[in-house]
Amino acid sequence: MRVFFVRLLRRLKQNVVAGIRLALFLKVRVLDFRISAEDYTALFVFNLLVWLVVGMLRFGFSGTLNPAALTAPLLQVPLTLLVCLVIAHIYGRRELMLALALLLIASDAVFEVFGTVLQVALLWQALPPAVSAALYYTYLAWSLAVIFRVVALLAWWNWPRAVVAGGLLTGLLAAFVFALPRADLWQARPSGNDDGGPVAAITQEQMFHAQTPLLIDQLDALEPDRPGVTDLYFLGLAPFGTQDVFARELAVVDHLLAERFDTAGRNILLSNNPQTLGEIPIATITHLRLALSRMAAMMNPDEDVLLLYISTHGTEQHELAFELPPLELAQLTPAALSRILAESGIKWKVLVISACYSGGFIGPLKDENTLIVTAAAADRQSFGCANEEDFTYFGRAYFHEALRRSLSFIDAFDMAKRSIATRERAEKLDASGPQMFVGTAMRGKLGELETRLKSRANIKQAGLYLGLARATR
Repeated sequence: MRVFFVRLLRRLKQNVVAGIRLALFLKVRVLDFRISAEDYTALFVFNLLVWLVVGMLRFGFSGTLNPAALTAPLLQVPLTLLVCLVIAHIYGRRELMLALALLLIASDAVFEVFGTVLQVALLWQALPPAVSAALYYTYLAWSLAVIFRVVALLAWWNWPRAVVAGGLLTGLLAAFVFALPRADLWQARPSGNDDGGPVAAITQEQMFHAQTPLLIDQLDALEPDRPGVTDLYFLGLAPFGTQDVFARELAVVDHLLAERFDTAGRNILLSNNPQTLGEIPIATITHLRLALSRMAAMMNPDEDVLLLYISTHGTEQHELAFELPPLELAQLTPAALSRILAESGIKWKVLVISACYSGGFIGPLKDENTLIVTAAAADRQSFGCANEEDFTYFGRAYFHEALRRSLSFIDAFDMAKRSIATRERAEKLDASGPQMFVGTAMRGKLGELETRLKSRANIKQAGLYLGLARATR
């Protein structure tokens, strides 16, 4: 048995070296690989170990193992073998199946390392957007090129058959990238809560099943509209769960709106931050749809206004990131948000989207009854999403500063835009270019809301003066 494992490890080393040469387009021959069922199994296990070690280096050795992440690679094995069997049948060479399957995973370790580096760079926005996009598509093109090199090595270029084989393997790669994406096998351990104890994870059954009751509690607590009053209803989302800044910002914004814009009792929060899993329902597109539906039922469609605020990461493809590992959540696109809002039937809307490239949401969402404010232009990044921050640049300028001085969402945007531009110039950053669209009818509705809020503020101020007068008697 010992001799068997020593020989297997020696053959594994040969396959790993040959796989590296294959991925880097160095000279390599089919004879450099060792092909058997045992060799395929050893290589598969080795790739899993590389995946695990890379995750530990990325998230720290104090992290936790995520067994659920194994589902995707374990599903990929039979799919790969099935496609390889079909290709072997096309070529009329039964021995081709195992050889093709082994060569296809021989360079996985190389792609694991490079892919993780790319993922970290994109996540932390360490690269300009054009460079990030170029690297991502280059990575996919590199993967595809290696696949075609495998076909060339094993089956040569019999054109009709090679085209079919290449097409099948391209479809397989697309399925793995888009239909069977992997979660992280090794994850960062959730940080402690305010009391110093551990934070419950969404993978815990009790916490997972608590999300629907949490949302129902918030929905049931919603207060109905007040006849003759232009009420503001607030729905706030912090859907990127692996950075705390979005949840911190949401908490401050909720408090500000309750204090100055009279949203207390007419507010719903959704957050994917691990710190609040037992207090605030998670942010998913399903929960967004349910919240909007219930709000619409409580609102007077002719009088009341919805403020929908989303603070998260955004992509150049104009998708808002919804992340709570190990869950694989759908991302929010302009078309999806437009459809959800239309289904809700809510007429008057203020939409504030704080994310990179969020200007891409304006076109699909604009109408005469809507105000749309975005942190960046459609082709620009916004800034300030570092984990240790309390606000993004836009969140601080628009909510924490401008809306503390003004009850006008429109005037506050102008103030925030100037403040952000000044800060970006001082820090030598590319201008984010915050955007605003004001529907014709919405301008008048916002005037009604502002008038009502000013009257409320005057009443509160009068009450404060009265209280002070009583206190000094």
